[in-house]
Amino acid sequence: MTLPAWNDPELKGGTMIRGALWLLQEVGEGNTFTKEQLRDAFPGIAQADRRLRDLRDFKWVILTNTEDASLLAEDQRFVEAGVPVWDRAARRAAAPQKSVSAKQAQAVLARDHYMCTVCGIGGAEPYPDDSNQTAVLSVSRRPTVLLDGREETLLVTECKRCRAGGDGGAARADEVAAEIRSLDPADQRRLVRWAERGRRGSTPIERAWNAYRRLPGDAREEVRAALDR
Repeated sequence: MTLPAWNDPELKGGTMIRGALWLLQEVGEGNTFTKEQLRDAFPGIAQADRRLRDLRDFKWVILTNTEDASLLAEDQRFVEAGVPVWDRAARRAAAPQKSVSAKQAQAVLARDHYMCTVCGIGGAEPYPDDSNQTAVLSVSRRPTVLLDGREETLLVTECKRCRAGGDGGAARADEVAAEIRSLDPADQRRLVRWAERGRRGSTPIERAWNAYRRLPGDAREEVRAALDR
């Protein structure tokens, strides 16, 4: 399918749609761009940067130096395209729902122990496969099929990577229950204890690691040097 040109004067749509096409046609997935390049592409549009940020609600992955430490303050990285927002039907189908209030978000984050419910990473923790990127948590809505077959949309904590990479499918309580029943009795009892506490049990080495990673950088260096002696 041929995409409309981002700078076609006949193109119907606002700056978000034009910005999405500009990212694909001028920047390219995996490449970086600067705020100055964005301003040059959309002269006289004061909110161009904000309209580009709106693409994240449609599963476009755009990183700043907050999430990718290899970037400069004025740089952003276009990682992956999401919903084709220039397609009206696709855009309407994927339109973000009513925003979650700050009070709701705080309660959900606390309930989920400030960890992504998909991959388990904690807020501001570096990803194991890319130490330049740290997890940014947010609260989103996830369709969930309950044990009685009813489907509800529930609030969950997700990191930006998991939220962007999700397939949009519903979480299924029946599949989770079946997987738990397949465990041997000892593992089932252990999981029940975790569920009652609301968190997974940890081993001594995991507790030591978590304590270590909470140290400031200079203190970590001292601990590493002491361990090498």
